Amino acid sequence: MKFTLSVALSPLDQLAELAATAEQYGFSSVALPDSLFYSETVSADYPYTPDGSRFWDEHTPWVDPLVAAAAMGAVTSEIEFYTSVLKLGSRNPVLLARQVGSVAALTGGRFGLGLGVGWSPEEFEWCGAPYANRGKRVDEAIEVLRLILGGGMVEYHGRFFDFDKLRMSPAPAKRVPFYIGGHTEVALRRAARVGDGWSSAMMKFDDLRETIGRLGALRAEYGRAEEPFEIQAVCLDRFGLAGYQEQAEIGVTDVITMPWVFDGIGFDAEIGPKKDSIKKFGDEIISKF
Repeated sequence: MKFTLSVALSPLDQLAELAATAEQYGFSSVALPDSLFYSETVSADYPYTPDGSRFWDEHTPWVDPLVAAAAMGAVTSEIEFYTSVLKLGSRNPVLLARQVGSVAALTGGRFGLGLGVGWSPEEFEWCGAPYANRGKRVDEAIEVLRLILGGGMVEYHGRFFDFDKLRMSPAPAKRVPFYIGGHTEVALRRAARVGDGWSSAMMKFDDLRETIGRLGALRAEYGRAEEPFEIQAVCLDRFGLAGYQEQAEIGVTDVITMPWVFDGIGFDAEIGPKKDSIKKFGDEIISKF
C-alpha cells in the first residue's frame, strides 16, 4: 500500500514545504488537482457531489499542476507527483506533450499523468475545444501523448489531431504512467484499455469495491489482467489502520489522503499544523504498512 498526499485547495505558498514534509514522513507521491478557471455560472452539474454543486468558489487558489510539480520537484529528491486529474479535453495534446516531457525531465522522471475528460462545457468552449465528441477526442489525445512522449520522429493523422513528422527532445528517460480518472462505464473502459491505473474521485467503500471489480473484469476483457495497474482511491468511509487494510484487501494500491482534515484543520490553515498532521500520519499509519 502506498500513500499519496493531496494538496488540493491549499495556499500556493505552502506547496513546496508540504511536498518536502510528505517525502520526509513516507508518502510516495503528491496528487495535484486541476482547474482552469471558475466560471460565474456553469451549464453542467459537477459529477462528484450529491447535488452537482462545486465545493470551491471563485477565491479558491489553484495553480497549474505541471508548474506545481516542477516547483515541488526542485525541493525534493524521491517523492513522485501526479495530476489527479488533469482535464485533457480542453487541452491541445501536442502542447501538453511538451509540458509533460519538461516536467518529467526536471523531476528526474518522478511524474505521472492523471487524465480525465473534463466536465464543464465552459472550460472546453472558452479554451477553443469543442464539447461535442469530447470522449473520442480525448482518446485520440491520449494516443498523441503516448506517441510523442515515446520519443523519436513521429507523425499522427487522426480525426481530431493531424501532424506530420516531429520530435520533442529530450523524451522522458522512462515511460510516463497514465492514470485515467472517471466513474462512468466509458471512463472505466478507457482506464482498462489504455491506462497504467485508475484514479477515483470521492467514493464510499462499497461503491469503490464494485468499481474495482468492474475494472478487473474490463482489464481481463482487454487482455490486460496480468499487467501492473494502480488503483488510486479517495475513500470516504474507511480510515485508520483497519480501514486502510480493508482498502488494500479490495485492491486499492494507493490511498490519496489529506491528513490535516482528520485533525480538524482547514484547507487554508497555517502550514505548521498541516506539517504536524503529516508527521503524525506518517508515524501512526504509513510506518505500519
